[in-house]
Amino acid sequence: MTTDVAPGKPATANVRTVLVSSLIGTTVEWYDFFLYSTAAGLVFDKLFFPSENEFVGTMLSFVTFFVGFVARPIGGVLFGHIGDRIGRKRTLVTTMVAMGLSTAAMGALPTYDQVGVVAPLLLVLLRLFQGLAIGGEWAGAVLMAVEYAPPGRRARFGSYPQIGLALGLGLGTGLFAILGRTLDEQQFLDYGWRIAFALSLVLVVVGLVIRLKVEETPAFDEVRRLRGVVRIPFLELFRNRVRRRNTLLGLLSRWAEGAAFNTWAVFFISYATSTLKLNRTDVLVQVMLASIVLAGLLVVFGRVADRWSPRRLYAAGAAVYALAVYPAFAAFQTRNVLLVGLVLVLLLGVVHAMLYAPQGTLYAQLAPVQLRYTGMSFVYQFSGIYASGLTPLIVTALVAAGGGTPWLACGYLALTGVIGAAATLALRKHDLFF
Repeated sequence: MTTDVAPGKPATANVRTVLVSSLIGTTVEWYDFFLYSTAAGLVFDKLFFPSENEFVGTMLSFVTFFVGFVARPIGGVLFGHIGDRIGRKRTLVTTMVAMGLSTAAMGALPTYDQVGVVAPLLLVLLRLFQGLAIGGEWAGAVLMAVEYAPPGRRARFGSYPQIGLALGLGLGTGLFAILGRTLDEQQFLDYGWRIAFALSLVLVVVGLVIRLKVEETPAFDEVRRLRGVVRIPFLELFRNRVRRRNTLLGLLSRWAEGAAFNTWAVFFISYATSTLKLNRTDVLVQVMLASIVLAGLLVVFGRVADRWSPRRLYAAGAAVYALAVYPAFAAFQTRNVLLVGLVLVLLLGVVHAMLYAPQGTLYAQLAPVQLRYTGMSFVYQFSGIYASGLTPLIVTALVAAGGGTPWLACGYLALTGVIGAAATLALRKHDLFF
């Protein structure tokens, strides 16, 4: 077993405040990030990328969705460097403010009809800022929880900030569903969607109040005192054979979780409303309900990961996802609202909890404390380019290539699950850092 600096015992910080801070922070960040993904499939193709061809408009909208994922690894390396050198807390405050301001600004943008090509250009620019911010947020929030956790409870603690993804998705889709119920189509397109984006500023203020109360993690304080910080953490990540291997396998393992989530939570919304012709509000409610189930099960599977190991649970989740893809899309073809909703809850709520609950702790094990922020950010965010950001584009294109049938897309998605499971099992226990 590779050694690592022990976390140390918190002196004055309240561990409960740490967990709440991590949860609230990731909720705000993911709410902002996923607002865009929901709007990309419902609003932006009409207001910023108008086209007589619905497929072209949707693809252009998803291209800007993908832009955020290109910016995420840059943000991950940038904020990972800062987080490994000056600390987790100050870095997380910066990322939260950047994300909130970018999202609120999106809600104030003029449309294509008002200012022409300037509108989509501004949207892309703000999406880049979103990507930079979320690139530095996720790893820091998970580390705040994991590095405060006592031995034997790290996966459970690491699952708390993961709940923010489910809550952020649920808040975003739920608010869009409410606005869709209370406003007619024209009102929703004129100003309804903007309300959801403006709300980001309120959530950011709440998150900052809590986050500023948290002290630096004991593990970072200890490594800074005993060994000092590393000058360029990103380069150090690749100077060691074990860390290089862990990083590569981590990048491959992420393919399963990223493809799965962005299929069920992003692509599905557009597919269900445009191809299956299901009611938009019904689809948004289904995604919201699935996200609630996901939030409830993440801590449950976090406890399972502590007993079974994050590596084994993640691999099992990837394998189940791979097996479930074809039956899931077969169920979607029935267009039965109740059956579609049930399948979505099982996929996004249950199966994805198996993947996402242990993920943060698993990736925290890939590098030592002094490189951990950078290492986690790089694995999670760089893999997001192909695992997450490209998924809606690839799956949309494969459905079109299949003449409107999803079976080519299913083959691709199942393959991502197999790759994710195999790469995770290839991680050697004695090469992990706790």
